[in-house]
Amino acid sequence: MTSIASLAETAAALGDPARLGMLSALMDGRALTAGELARVAGVAASTASGHLSVLVEAGLLAVERQGRHRYHRLASAEVARVLEGLMALSAARPRPAPVTGPRQAAMREARTCYDHLAGRLAVGIADSLIAHGHLEMSGDGGRLTGSGDSFLRDLGVPVRAGGTRPFCRPCLDWSERRPHIAGALGAALCTRCLEMGWVRRVAGSRALTVTPAGERGFRAAFGIRAAQSSGAISAAL
Repeated sequence: MTSIASLAETAAALGDPARLGMLSALMDGRALTAGELARVAGVAASTASGHLSVLVEAGLLAVERQGRHRYHRLASAEVARVLEGLMALSAARPRPAPVTGPRQAAMREARTCYDHLAGRLAVGIADSLIAHGHLEMSGDGGRLTGSGDSFLRDLGVPVRAGGTRPFCRPCLDWSERRPHIAGALGAALCTRCLEMGWVRRVAGSRALTVTPAGERGFRAAFGIRAAQSSGAISAAL
């Protein structure tokens, strides 16, 4: 059980704009150097070093060594889940004319949330799977039905359960405020969409671009219209 002291340590580690900026920069799953993270946070290298030590000690960051370089990445998918939740909570606070989620239209339409899909595209996929009886989702987990297992296997998405990571769980979308699919299944769906060339990563961003192949593929497989030009995504269920 989490102790009050460890909870306070985690909250304190998150309670700094520079540290939150560093963590947000790692939400696309990349590993960055201390110098790169210092530039992201707008702080000096010596200051960044202190911030990174706090984040590592709090278990929020992991460090990988490669030759003379040290790379920092989010310690786990659970850290990414907490950050996405904080983004949603922050945007949900009462304020005049609130804007939910990221301001960039591309980020709202399709992006990565650590290693799974997020944005309107991801919520549309979840809605489609549920509406067609392929997926059953509750507040704390999800399971594929027999038809869902067959559907995703035909699409080339591995549906193996097992290991310590949850197989499927709902993740409240930062911009849509409705769940998309996380866990091992969410990661597998994201990987397969990238492999098929349905989406492309945008350099230096968590945003994803829907390709012409993706526009056709998402419509055929999920009944989702994902317009490349405007990024508008809707379900045709």
